Amino acid sequence: MTLAAHRGTALGTSMHVVVTDPTTLADATAAVQAVVDAIDEACSRFRDDSELSRFQTGAGRHEGMVSPLLAQALATALRAAEITDGAVDPTVGEAVRNAGYTVDFASVPADGEALTLTVLPAPGWRRIHLFPATRRLEIDAGVEIDLGATAKALASDLGAAAALETMRGGGVLVSLGGDVSVAGEPPEEGWHIQIAENSQDEITPDGETIAIRAGGVATSSTTVRRWRRGGVELHHIIDPVTGLPAAGPWRTVSVVAGNCVDANIAATAAIVRGAGAASWLDSAGLPARLVDRSGAMTRVGGWPSPGAQTS
Repeated sequence: MTLAAHRGTALGTSMHVVVTDPTTLADATAAVQAVVDAIDEACSRFRDDSELSRFQTGAGRHEGMVSPLLAQALATALRAAEITDGAVDPTVGEAVRNAGYTVDFASVPADGEALTLTVLPAPGWRRIHLFPATRRLEIDAGVEIDLGATAKALASDLGAAAALETMRGGGVLVSLGGDVSVAGEPPEEGWHIQIAENSQDEITPDGETIAIRAGGVATSSTTVRRWRRGGVELHHIIDPVTGLPAAGPWRTVSVVAGNCVDANIAATAAIVRGAGAASWLDSAGLPARLVDRSGAMTRVGGWPSPGAQTS
């Protein structure tokens, strides 16, 4: 089977679209791009004109109706918080800003003046009130929402579904910064996915590769979106308990799940949970690979050893 691929950028990261029928690539890519653009317009905290930014403008409590897409993104983030006992929490917006992540990552200076970081727990996801039937959103005063932990993975899942509908057959893989979702009929040997800390790394013959036929794969890492302030290394994955960048033993976690959103929720939660993450993932039956700060790897839940493949 001959695959065809589009490689570009989106949401401040890499975007790959791969199809099993080369004649469908243009339509599939256009469908994915439309989803990505819609997610950016609804959820970005780096755009003053995004729906989320406009909703949160000004001090005090915010309430009103939101679009179906923003409602879906918020529901996804709240579900992530609920099933991880708050390890992945969308109310870390202020904490992310305080750590120096105030603009799209490509524009974040690699080094800079020291910051004053204070241990201050995130307000907590229960201070966001979403009423799905009416799409009414109420955000308590002092809460700043950041959907960065789930919106990109949601875009991968929605993009793959939109591409498949446009293609009307065949199979498609969508990767947004390493958040991978597949849909439709896979290649005969499955979708081969190379696991890396940086999604923009070149694919190499000796890289660790797995194969999946459905669902999604996500990698969360503290090694790529990093910066220094006053000689201190900081990163974008916030521990809601402290309001500071997560300080656990894992630098990278990759997870396979039924969809990209669930894989990403689990991978991010594992970084935040720290030492207990491996047993938590194993008990959940999720294939995962965890890399500690020294580079040592732990594989759980049936994640294959190097040279093997899984589906």
